Amino acid sequence: MADQRLSLQQRLLQKLSPQQIQVIKLLEIPAIQLEQRIKSELEENPILEMTEESEEDEKFDESDDNSSDDEFSLEDYLNDEDVPSYRLSANNYSKDDKLIDMPYSSGVSFHDSLIEQLGLANLNEEEQLIAEYIIGNIDEDGYLRRDLLSISDDLAFHRNKEVKLEDLERYLELIQDFDPPGIGARNLQECLLLQILRKKGKDSTCLAAKILQETFEEFTKKHYDKILRKFEISETELKDAIDEILKLNPKPGSSYSNPMSKSSQVIVPDFLLDNLEGELHLSLNQKNVPDLHLNGTYLDLMKTYAVNKTGASKDQKEAMLFMKQKLDSAKWFIDAIKQRHQTLQVTMAEIIKFQKEFFQDGDETKLRPMILKDIADITGLDISTISRVSNSKYIQTHFGIYPLKYFFSEGMQKDTGEEVSTREIKKILEECIDNEDKRHPVTDEKLALILKEKSYVVARRTVAKYREQLGIPVARMRKEL
Repeated sequence: MADQRLSLQQRLLQKLSPQQIQVIKLLEIPAIQLEQRIKSELEENPILEMTEESEEDEKFDESDDNSSDDEFSLEDYLNDEDVPSYRLSANNYSKDDKLIDMPYSSGVSFHDSLIEQLGLANLNEEEQLIAEYIIGNIDEDGYLRRDLLSISDDLAFHRNKEVKLEDLERYLELIQDFDPPGIGARNLQECLLLQILRKKGKDSTCLAAKILQETFEEFTKKHYDKILRKFEISETELKDAIDEILKLNPKPGSSYSNPMSKSSQVIVPDFLLDNLEGELHLSLNQKNVPDLHLNGTYLDLMKTYAVNKTGASKDQKEAMLFMKQKLDSAKWFIDAIKQRHQTLQVTMAEIIKFQKEFFQDGDETKLRPMILKDIADITGLDISTISRVSNSKYIQTHFGIYPLKYFFSEGMQKDTGEEVSTREIKKILEECIDNEDKRHPVTDEKLALILKEKSYVVARRTVAKYREQLGIPVARMRKEL
């Protein structure tokens, strides 16, 4: 039997309290979510009020057992050093502010539109229900990704309806005649074909339709020489047909606005940056962040209790204990909001100093290599704090709105020894590809040689990585006639 022994070990562990975890979450959320978080706290805590600051905040102080051993600062649980003494002025904008809001789009979803169009079809109640079920399986892009056999099984299992595949096919064809064109397609080929046939009056003999029907794979791979040989057509005819296809919508469902989709969410900048005659002025956007203070009525009740608590009844003591908990929570929340503002200001100020040349005019090539550690070292804050500040936050400048993550990038050295941002290299790659001969696109190997001529020594595989990060396809897929 193995020898078993007991031993004592001393380890230093740091556990975060629920309050500290909530402070971290406050630091992470952007301005638009902060407004909702404050409203939620106001609803839950009667001692917290949304008005002008009150002097009662400073007056109330229980001398005996109202001092808290749980007081903490942001750096207590993030292992940060002291925040630098400098502060930025929080010049809040007035109601005629300069904020650029990207509003929610309005309108009905394409599902609602399809149901409305279905109501105009001559269907009985059972047929209507089956067609509605098919519409319910169409995704946000406008595609029917599930096969009709699976839908038939679902109807039999969940609705106790036996529906033949040919009937489902007939209902689907009816839906595919609805607007927008291409809706209800089962793949990209069918989606484009539905649109071109609608445009050409269901004439399947037109060149664009024939290309989609007979040489779709060659079309997607841009093997234009094979298409030319098969249909015995000129390059001009092929180019005209391809141009017609490229004007079609590969995601017909996206033509209808969906207010709940990520792309249509409102963007509210967390920071506002003005360039006044070359001087950069940073403000924290507090347009919808109300001033918070403690409710004076509750504070008076607690002061009265503090004087006469020896003669208080059990119910009064329980009520006072409840108010004491809410008071502590309200004080903590106000302090947490202040800590959030302070940390955001300090961090953004250093990002602007670090990237000052870029913020002057928005020239992307002037972005310096910058990682989270750079700003952490300057501010004395922990890297995790900088990460939370930069997450989901935006800054409004005189040349556009940018996510904070945009300003962070790795660096590399030119053959001259000068350090440059990878974003600068990506910008040059974009320019090279934009200006290339589309009949003979530049390969990754050629792009690497072009960069080398400009003193940027980058391997071909690194060029490929940057190109993919920019969302640019390989040379073969960029070929045009």
